[in-house]
Amino acid sequence: MTATPAAPGLTWLNSAPESDVRAALHAVCAASAWSGAVLAGRPYAAPAELIAASDSAMAELTAGDLDEAMAGHPPIGRPRPGDPASAREQRGMAGASEQLKEEMLELNLAYQERFGHVFLICATGLSGEQMRDAARERIANSPQKEREIVRAELTKINRIRLTGLADEAPHEP
Repeated sequence: MTATPAAPGLTWLNSAPESDVRAALHAVCAASAWSGAVLAGRPYAAPAELIAASDSAMAELTAGDLDEAMAGHPPIGRPRPGDPASAREQRGMAGASEQLKEEMLELNLAYQERFGHVFLICATGLSGEQMRDAARERIANSPQKEREIVRAELTKINRIRLTGLADEAPHEP
């Protein structure tokens, strides 16, 4: 049996200069404590090790670290211009009706007023209606319960983004 060659992105992540890897990890998750922990775990023998390190780092984030991570995410329905990751992840809102987009905007504002941060959900594969329904349901949560849901959603987002990074090395500027 022959060994499977490492994914090009994982090879890059293991060998690129720390500053380049830190920048790529920041695009995955804006929490510096998370990227520092993932960076410190290099080299990774397999993508599963990278994902496990990410999950472990997410579990250790403080409330302030979670705030930093959430600050890196735009509101649902309003991906940042020029940010292909958030546009791809929020694709379910792209074809939404104007009524649904308006409702999502109102829910985003009410959620942010209640919790002090953006409504965060792993939107990959969800329809606009599913995101709206989740926002409606979650706005009734206690701040403590919502904080742990946000941690779980960030963990899912990081897994998806890290899998993409491990599969393909970042393009040089």
